[in-house]
Amino acid sequence: MYDRFMKVKVFLAIFAGILLVIFFQYTRNEKAAVTIPPVAQELTKNTTRYAVYTPQNLLDAKNTKRVLFFYASWCPTCIPVDADFRQNASLIPQGVTVIRVNYNDPDTDAMEKELADKYNVTYQHTFVQIDESDMVVNKWNGGKTEKLIENIQ
Repeated sequence: MYDRFMKVKVFLAIFAGILLVIFFQYTRNEKAAVTIPPVAQELTKNTTRYAVYTPQNLLDAKNTKRVLFFYASWCPTCIPVDADFRQNASLIPQGVTVIRVNYNDPDTDAMEKELADKYNVTYQHTFVQIDESDMVVNKWNGGKTEKLIENIQ
């Protein structure tokens, strides 16, 4: 009788542990789905010259010279460029909008993958200037604010 009682207690303890893990995993995923990453918040509110990709940001920039910056969070050359653009957003010429598009990293969504395919982007740290019809004006790899200014057409 005592063995049976112990087995039931062990079973209930394991079952309760599994339920707790599922509960905490579910609540963590719910929060992640609603939370905007701090960098995205910062870029969106800081400037209209440098913004994270959203379909709305791309549309809002339609009347400017738009440059897509294909960025990866793990890329050792993208990270300093991102920091440079944020720090020097005021140096990006008036009438130019740089839009950071996640490329091949954990934050990349289906729309960003479509943009990379559309513009034949094969690796991060690629810049694509597009016109009001979404056609390529210029495309290059690498560089910070200074190279961006040199390459804008």
